[in-house]
Amino acid sequence: ANLAAVTESIRILHDDRGLNLGARRVTVSTSGLVPQMRELTQLDLQVGLAVSLHATTDELRDELVPVNKRWPIRELLDAAKEYGRTVGRRVTLEYVLLGGVNDSMEDADRLAAFARELPSKINIIPYNPVPGLHWQRPSQAAIDAFAERLYPRAPAVTVRQTQGGDIWAACGQLGGLTPENE
Repeated sequence: ANLAAVTESIRILHDDRGLNLGARRVTVSTSGLVPQMRELTQLDLQVGLAVSLHATTDELRDELVPVNKRWPIRELLDAAKEYGRTVGRRVTLEYVLLGGVNDSMEDADRLAAFARELPSKINIIPYNPVPGLHWQRPSQAAIDAFAERLYPRAPAVTVRQTQGGDIWAACGQLGGLTPENE
């Protein structure tokens, strides 16, 4: 949402008087702010772009990622395609897998179709349950089935090896940290 500050930070990170970090090692992540994505495309920064997609229908994405109400999936994918083709980098489609919510084979098929439209890779992130939130982590079999359905239909697929779910579970059992009091 603050592209000017992000751009300045990237330039400092990249500058040899800054961290001298190669631009290709930097990724900008967005929930789908299409105008800023289009502006980033024109800046010739060679940074990666990660888009928090998390749903394959506008109806569900409106719930999970409310910015979708302003810039729906089609507009988001068009901007991502423009970025990937102009900059010459694959766009990462981030997809938190929620048990019984967005983990169907139909979701996998739609996600694969989206990925084929643009230079992209898909990063599947199995949800870690958090006390107080109603979502559930899919079973390992469901995670594997979703990933297997995607590949080879999608150009590249990774499944993030999540950590930390056991910490929340232990804290919940001990009456310790919750999202409200951490």
